[in-house]
Amino acid sequence: MARLKEKYLNDVVPALMKEFSYSNVMQVPRLEKIVINTSLKEAIQNIKILETAADEISQITGQKVIIRRAKKSIANFKLRAGMPIGATVTLRRERMFEFMDRLISVAIPRIRDFRGISPKAFDGRGNYSLGITEQIIFPEINYDKVNKVTGMNITFVTSARTDQEARALLTHLGMPFRQ
Repeated sequence: MARLKEKYLNDVVPALMKEFSYSNVMQVPRLEKIVINTSLKEAIQNIKILETAADEISQITGQKVIIRRAKKSIANFKLRAGMPIGATVTLRRERMFEFMDRLISVAIPRIRDFRGISPKAFDGRGNYSLGITEQIIFPEINYDKVNKVTGMNITFVTSARTDQEARALLTHLGMPFRQ
């Protein structure tokens, strides 16, 4: 079992039940999935950049990446419908907890000038989005083989009904929010 999942079951669930005075264990919010997404405008001219970014995300997550294609044509961006433009991975269950554990304990402390992540990126329904500007903070990426530094969006989808419940869940799991 993943280390973070054990922490959730043994420490976080009782703490949240006490904090929000839930009567049933099933009311406690839980992490449902983590979605990692990247989109590159340079992929319009050079498809190799997108393939490299997708390969790096699959190294980070340990799961195959889905290439996303443009839905509409936009003439100003020289974009036609059906052109590959981004890459997405959805993590669930054990892989989700493993990725979050590596993100919190290894990757986030490697961010330059890090003072905590913003507590304002909740969407109002208990989901949290985090933007990372460099993929090289992950130890799986070999810095010497990176030809372009790309960023990614990481969305934590929870079963929490409110932002306060979701923030309490992520804080108990170890997410380093800025004060």
